[in-house]
Amino acid sequence: MIKPDSWIRRMARERRMIEPFAEKQVSEGVISFGVGSYGYDFRLADEFRIFRSKGAEVIDPKRIAEESFERFKGAVCTIPPNSFVLGRSLEYFRIPRNVMTICVGKSTYARCGIIANVTPLEPEWEGHITLAISNTTPLPAKVYAGEGIAQVLFFESDTPPNTSYADKSGKYQKQKGITPSKV
Repeated sequence: MIKPDSWIRRMARERRMIEPFAEKQVSEGVISFGVGSYGYDFRLADEFRIFRSKGAEVIDPKRIAEESFERFKGAVCTIPPNSFVLGRSLEYFRIPRNVMTICVGKSTYARCGIIANVTPLEPEWEGHITLAISNTTPLPAKVYAGEGIAQVLFFESDTPPNTSYADKSGKYQKQKGITPSKV
């Protein structure tokens, strides 16, 4: 069952599920963030890794070269045309054992051709969310740190899983900062 705003607020207070936590939806002059009716719009932190091909002919998720990314820190990141950046959530998440989430990109960005990847947060996963933000347009595109980038929807089960992300020592458990792909 998808969980409402009252459940999200309670879990944020009692279990530190989201830190820092915005109790209300903030939208004046910014791309909205904070608790919504059935989800939480998380913010983009001010650190990025901008993809630069550096002569690479193939992207290999098993062996992506660190030098393929330029580190950038700032309030606004410009994504090159037809390219992407890695970013991370400002918020740190601690997902309860009987909860699964799905992240979906914000429509404000999608309407401009900027797509945030969709990813699940598994039961008992913990960390900053690393996400790829793609610019599908032939022009440079901006994303804003400290503002909303995607929404997390929370689904609670009556029965916890036999094996959680923490139980299997998932490779992205307790990630801090931007975490590139791992095998």
